[in-house]
Formats: sequence, structure tokens, C-alpha cells
Amino acid sequence: MATVNGKPVSTKEFIWAYKKSHNGSVSADYAALASYLNLYLNFKLKVLDAREMGLDKNPFYQEEIKTYETALDAHKKTSVNNKNHDFLLNEYREGVLMFNVSEQKIWSRAQDDEQAVKDFYHQHKKDYQAPLSEIRGQVIADYQQNLEEDWLSSLKQKYQIKVNENELRKLAKP
Repeated sequence: MATVNGKPVSTKEFIWAYKKSHNGSVSADYAALASYLNLYLNFKLKVLDAREMGLDKNPFYQEEIKTYETALDAHKKTSVNNKNHDFLLNEYREGVLMFNVSEQKIWSRAQDDEQAVKDFYHQHKKDYQAPLSEIRGQVIADYQQNLEEDWLSSLKQKYQIKVNENELRKLAKP
């Protein structure tokens, strides 16, 4: 389906994730699939960045993954098949990494750097109709969105993404 920095994202993995996010449905037109693929690849970029930062080597992360894997294996007897098990485990691993890296790169920065929030507010004052004290939550949310957009932009410059458009078109339903 695609590659992120040379690492393949299989069609099966993509369809599994898409179905999981869309109540089991895979009936989608090209635009809907392309939009979801873009979100999924952004997720993969963040996970790659987390790994580059060594967050997957953190002992707390490793212990959390072991605990989840043990719980998942305990329920394996009721699991439909091994492929779902593998996809679930990978989704959990990557989800925790994405959460951890997002916390460092976005959420903590917006909560801990009061001056950056003030600067953002003043740079975008024309977009707000009230003082910072009254709309602080909205300004922080906008600042976090801005941090994420900048981060994704830098990741897209740093890592190569290739999408197999033909494969995506095969999946699309008119």
C-alpha cells in the first residue's frame, strides 16, 4: 500500500486499521480511502520519530508492552486468528509510542511553556475576539494543532513516503 522511510505498510494492515476505525466497513470511495491513508501515514511518521528518539527502549514502555502482550495472549484462545493478534499487538505498541512522542512534542510543550502560548496568541490575535485569559483553552488547542502541523511537516521532509496509488484505487468502491 505504502512505504514510510523504506518500511512497508501492507494493504492487509491498512485494511485492518480502516475496518477497525469504520465499524468493519471497507466500502469507501477513493477520496475517503486516500484521506484515511494520509492520517494513517501521519501516525506511522510519528511512530518512526518516537523510535528514532529511542522511546521504544524506555523500560516503562517495554514493561507496558509486555503486560499488554501477556493479557492478549491470555485471551488468545478466544481470538479469531493469529493475524488479528499480530495487528492488535502492533497497533498497541505503535499507539503507545505515538502517545508518548506526542506528549513530548506537543502536549507538554503547550502546557509547560506559558510564554510560547502567549507568543502564539499575540501572533494570531486577529483570529481571536477575546483576551487570552478568557479563551486560553482554545488558544492552547490551536497552539497544539500548530505544533503538530509543524512537526508533521518536518517529518515529511525527513522521511520518504511512497504510496501505491494503483493499490489504493483497487480498494476504492465507486
